Amino acid sequence: MSDVAVENAEVLFRTEGKAGLISLNKPKTIHALTHGMVLSMTGQLVPWAKDDAVEIVLLDHHVEPGADAKLSRGFCSGGDINLVRNSVLTDGGASGRQFFHDEYQLNHLMHEYAKPIVAFMDGITMGGGVGISQPARYRVATENTRFAMPETGIGLFPDVGGGWFLSRLEGRIGRYLALTGARLDGAECLAVGLATHYLSAEALPEAKRRIAAAPDDVEAILAELSIAPPEATVLAHIADIDRLFASDRLEEIVAALETDGSDWAAKTLEALRSKSPQTCKVALRQLRLGAQAATFADNMAMEYRIASRVLDRPDFPEGVRAVLVDKDHAPKWNPATPEGVTEELLDTIFAPLPVEQAWQPLEV
Repeated sequence: MSDVAVENAEVLFRTEGKAGLISLNKPKTIHALTHGMVLSMTGQLVPWAKDDAVEIVLLDHHVEPGADAKLSRGFCSGGDINLVRNSVLTDGGASGRQFFHDEYQLNHLMHEYAKPIVAFMDGITMGGGVGISQPARYRVATENTRFAMPETGIGLFPDVGGGWFLSRLEGRIGRYLALTGARLDGAECLAVGLATHYLSAEALPEAKRRIAAAPDDVEAILAELSIAPPEATVLAHIADIDRLFASDRLEEIVAALETDGSDWAAKTLEALRSKSPQTCKVALRQLRLGAQAATFADNMAMEYRIASRVLDRPDFPEGVRAVLVDKDHAPKWNPATPEGVTEELLDTIFAPLPVEQAWQPLEV
C-alpha cells in the first residue's frame, strides 16, 4: 500500500493494487462529513474515473492501530449539521446551501460512477453517511452496522438521495424509516435491500486486500467472505409497517397507529410524535415524487429545492438546538401539529428555484 499523501487529513486517499481507497478520518465526530471532506472526495473521484490504473474504489473509515474503540465505532454519522445551523444563524443559510449543493453533487457522482464502488458500512451509518454508501454498487454491512436517516428529529428531511433509494425499497419500509428515524442493524439492512452483503468486521481487511488485487472478482470475493446474518428483527413488523404506513398523509398514519392497539404501534407513535410535523410531511411528498423521478439527478434537483427552503424555516435550527446544542430534546416545532402543515406550505417548499439557483450535476 502506498503512503498516505496528506497526514492528518479528514479524508485519506491511497492506492493499493488496482483499487483507489477513500478512508474517512474524523473519528471524534464519527467521521461526520465537512464541506472540505465532500470537496476532497469529489476532487479525487473525478481523476480516478479517468485513471486506468484504478479499476475499483473502496470506501471506509480509517482506524488507527490501537485506537480507542469509542473513536472507531462508526463509518459516518452524517453531515456537519452544526455548520449548516451556524450558516442559518449567521449568513442566511448561504454557506449551508453551498454545502448541500456540493454534497449532492458528490452523491450523484458516486451514483453514476462508471467504476464499481464498495462501501463498508461498518458501524454507525447515518444521514450523510447513508448518502455516500447507498450510491455504491456494493454495500457491505457488518455486526456493527447501525443505519438510520434521523433527519425528521432535527427538522431537516431524509436528503442525500433518500427520495430515490428509500422510495424504491419494497413495501412501505422506506416511509417508515424516513418518518421515524428508526435504526436498523446490519442484518436488517441486508434483509430490506440497503446492504448487498453481510460480512464479519474481522473479515473486512481481507476483503479489501483481495478486492484491490482482483477487482474483477469482487462479487465472488464478497460472496465467499459473506456469513449468515442473525435474524432480521424488523421483518417481524413488515406487515405492520406496510399496513400502518400505507398512506401518504401523515394524519392518516398517525390515526392508524393510534387505533392499532399493539405495543409496537404505541412505541412507534411515540417516536413519530417527537418529530417535526413539517419534516414528516415533506418526507412523504419527497418519497412520492422521488419514486416517480426518471433519474437520480432529477431526484437530487428536487431535494436541493427542499433543502434551500427548509433552511429558511424555523424547524431546522430549532431541531438542531434541541438535539445537538442544548440537548434538552424538547424542540418547539412550528407548525406544532400535522394539521398545521398545509399543502400550500408544502408547495412553497417544493416550488422550483430560479434557474440560476437550481442544482445541476457536476460536469466531469
